Amino acid sequence: MERFWFKSTDSTAIQAMYIPPPRVDAGRKYPLLVLLHGGPETMWGDSWTYRWNPQVFAAAGYGVVMINRRGSTGYGQTFTDGVVHQWGGAPYQDIMSGVDATLARYTYLDDNKVIAAGASYGGYMANWLATHTGRFKAIVSHAGVYNLTSMYGMDIPWFLEFEQNGTPFGSPDNYKEWSPSSYAAELARFKTPMLVTTGERDYRVPYGQSLELYAALQRQGVDSKLLVFPEEGHWILKPQDSRQWYSTVLEWMNERVSR
Repeated sequence: MERFWFKSTDSTAIQAMYIPPPRVDAGRKYPLLVLLHGGPETMWGDSWTYRWNPQVFAAAGYGVVMINRRGSTGYGQTFTDGVVHQWGGAPYQDIMSGVDATLARYTYLDDNKVIAAGASYGGYMANWLATHTGRFKAIVSHAGVYNLTSMYGMDIPWFLEFEQNGTPFGSPDNYKEWSPSSYAAELARFKTPMLVTTGERDYRVPYGQSLELYAALQRQGVDSKLLVFPEEGHWILKPQDSRQWYSTVLEWMNERVSR
């Protein structure tokens, strides 16, 4: 795993980690996968898990970058607080700047074959990207927040009140401004292919969030696919379900980058 720093749009220093494909052949271009971490106040670390294991994607021939954007822990409280009340603000700028920095640093990557993927808040950011830029070849959203108002039905609504500076009925403007659903019409403009995955027993990001997103994609004719795990919650934990998730995600991404 390689580490590097870059400057965001406001000159804030952002750290990222990168894993190259197992073998890089001269003259060949490789797709880039941008993994988006959740939390939103967590971080990518040099650690191992079978959930969102970057080595699995790198082994499949992708360059994989993990950006510790604003809101990440480990860089001081001010940096961590940089996501509060502005979910699609500075963190979005950090991700976009990180994509440019990664492509400039690793010139064997194909800037026309960039995919983004994330879960939970990472899924929120995936949905925000889909409604705010046409930069990506495809996007994977797992258990992603789509509609902040209906998201208030989560298991810990006090968390949303803290992050969005109040309740959806007391501070509706903040919920509307930072909700990907407010920009649903942009899905049809950008038409970024999306794979949407979720677990029916998810109480942290209720699976209706993914259904709302999928309905908006389908209604507007955007290339999209839905994968629902009836017995899974916020994380895909059963070994066979995890295997199915990885195989579905890799097959779907490979099809899009081959076009």
